[in-house]
This record gives sequence, C-alpha cells and structure tokens, in this order.
Amino acid sequence: MFKTVLVFVIIVLILILIIRYLWIKNYVLKTQLKDINFRKQSQSTKYGKMTEQFLPFLDQYPFDEHNFRFIGNPIDGVQFEENEIIFIEFKTANSKMSQKQKSIKNLVDNHKVSFKEYNIK
Repeated sequence: MFKTVLVFVIIVLILILIIRYLWIKNYVLKTQLKDINFRKQSQSTKYGKMTEQFLPFLDQYPFDEHNFRFIGNPIDGVQFEENEIIFIEFKTANSKMSQKQKSIKNLVDNHKVSFKEYNIK
C-alpha cells in the first residue's frame, strides 16, 4: 500500500514538473513569436517607406516623375500636373490607408481643399 501511494505521488510530481516545463516553454515561444511578428511588421514598414520614394521613377507611374514632390507623411506626395494637383499615396502588398489618409481623401473628395498665401515680413 505504501509503495503504491509513493509511486502515485512520484508520478503526480513528475506530471506537475512536465506541465510546468511545457507552460514555461509555451510562454517563451509566445514571447519570441510576438517579437518576430513585431520585427517583421517593422521591416515591412521600413521597406514600404523606402520603396515609395522610388515609385514615381518606375515605368508604370502614369505621370511625369519630375512633377512629383515627396512628402512622406501623412501622404506620400503631391503630383503637380498642368491642369490638376493630385495627392498620391502608394500602397504595396496588403497595406491599407490609415485613418488620417482616409480623412484627407474624404476632404479632397468633398472639395474641402484650398490654397492660401501667407506673406511673412
């Protein structure tokens, strides 16, 4: 009887140790995965910001690249055409417009864009 109880206690202790080890391992792996995902997103953002500066020089760009002015944030740039000024936002892969960019687009769509001159003396 004593041996059976002792064996049972040893098995329970071993199971507790295994579960604790697996729980800690799971926590460490989750932490590492979060870090990897963060770095991947950061690299994607850097790649996007770097790439968008060169996009006006590609053959597919439908406007004269010499008339493009890079801004960077909150939109990528402004294209100055003969009879039109165009706000340009480049998107790569699965990226989507930010809320600020959507707000700017909405202002343009609703003709809430103006030109003002300020003279500084």
